[in-house]
Amino acid sequence: MTEQILPEASPRPDIAEVQISTLKAALARGFSDFRKAPAFGLFFAAIYVVAGWIMTLITMATGQSYWLVLAVFGFPLIGPFAAIGMYEVSHRIEAGLSLEWREILGVIWRQKDRQIPSVCAIVIFIFLFWFFIAHMIFALFLGTMSLVNVSDPTFFTTGSGLIMLLFGTGVGAALSFFLFSITVMTLPMLLDLEMDYVTAMILSVQTVAANFGVMMFWGLLVGLFTLLGMLSGFIGLLIVLPILGHASWHLYRQALIPVTRRQRTREAKPENSAK
Repeated sequence: MTEQILPEASPRPDIAEVQISTLKAALARGFSDFRKAPAFGLFFAAIYVVAGWIMTLITMATGQSYWLVLAVFGFPLIGPFAAIGMYEVSHRIEAGLSLEWREILGVIWRQKDRQIPSVCAIVIFIFLFWFFIAHMIFALFLGTMSLVNVSDPTFFTTGSGLIMLLFGTGVGAALSFFLFSITVMTLPMLLDLEMDYVTAMILSVQTVAANFGVMMFWGLLVGLFTLLGMLSGFIGLLIVLPILGHASWHLYRQALIPVTRRQRTREAKPENSAK
């Protein structure tokens, strides 16, 4: 039996200050990466476009239109995983490496033996929990009424319907913020560094807390652009997801400073001060 040699754990990165200018620069670089390698972005985003179409067709076939509402509001919860492929593309552009399909898909495939699947399991659990809670909210507010189709305009004129929408939106927003906090830095970090997923999620939450206002604004932008992409019959996601995916990588690179870059910065200071 051969002994498996585990990779050495990466040092814990430092949390940097994130400003609005940081977000602008990340979006600009994300758009630039998409222009340099559009085929990769379109390919990874197309997976979610097709998933959206399948989800809609199933809903229409079953006639349960209210489940489409739940799915649409829950869809952004799993959106970050469309960006894993874009992270690797941006990393290779940044490092000046070749963009080969076999190598990029190989990197994604090898993640099954690392920490990202554990985060995937957590996200899927939260996604399923959202469906369960949303169904309970329907039952709580509309359980004593005859079943009302949410696509019917009269639904929004009922007191119970309005309260249900407000309460459900609040619960969905809380879940979205929680998921955003634990994944926004975690996914690119786990792709980039050798680190356990719990430490990565803690660092992600600490990064959001340290830059709360700006990171909240980033989360709202991601949610808004994703929603606009879905409203176009999911076609808009072909543009939205690649840009956001590449931009998220560059935001991560600015928000967290790995020890190698930190050491180089500190070593350079005495030389600069001597001059």
